[in-house]
Amino acid sequence: MATLTPAVNAKDHALGPQEAAIEIVEYGDFQCPYCREAYYIVKQWLDEHANKFRFVFRHFPLTQAHEYAFDAALGAEAAARQKRFWEMHDAIYESQPQLNDHLLVQLAQVLGLDLQQFGADVETPELQERVNTDFESGIRSGVNGTPTFYVNGKRFNGDYREIASLFSR
Repeated sequence: MATLTPAVNAKDHALGPQEAAIEIVEYGDFQCPYCREAYYIVKQWLDEHANKFRFVFRHFPLTQAHEYAFDAALGAEAAARQKRFWEMHDAIYESQPQLNDHLLVQLAQVLGLDLQQFGADVETPELQERVNTDFESGIRSGVNGTPTFYVNGKRFNGDYREIASLFSR
C-alpha cells in the first residue's frame, strides 16, 4: 500500500482540527472533472463532519491533459499569500468549466485580492517550486492520476466516496 511522502506538515493547506483522528489528503488538479466532482463531495463532508477529520489539499496538475491546471495551482498559491487559499480553491472548482487565461484574475478580483500583488505572486519562482514540490511528493507517494486520496498516510484505493464511512466509526 502506498504511503504519503512526506507526511502532512505546516506547509500544507489544511482544514479541520490538527488533532483529528482522521487525516485526509487529496492530490488534485483544478482542471480535472473528477476532482471537481470530488470537491463537492469533500465540501459536503466538511459541512457535515468538519470536527471529525482534517483535510489537506496538495497540487497534482496533469499538464499534459489540462492546459490551465498548473496556472490554476499558481493562482491558488498566489491567493494563499493573501490568506485566501481556500476561497480561491473553491472558486476555481466552482468555475472550472470556464477556466481560461483570464478567469484566475477575475476570481482574484471577486475575492477582493490585491490584484497587483496577485499578478506579481503568480510569476514568482517560489510558487512554481511550491506546486512542483507537491507534484513531486505525489509521484513519491504513488499518485498516478487525480483525484488521489490518502487516509492517515495510506493511499485509499477504493472509491473515494467510501471515505465517508470512516466518519461514523
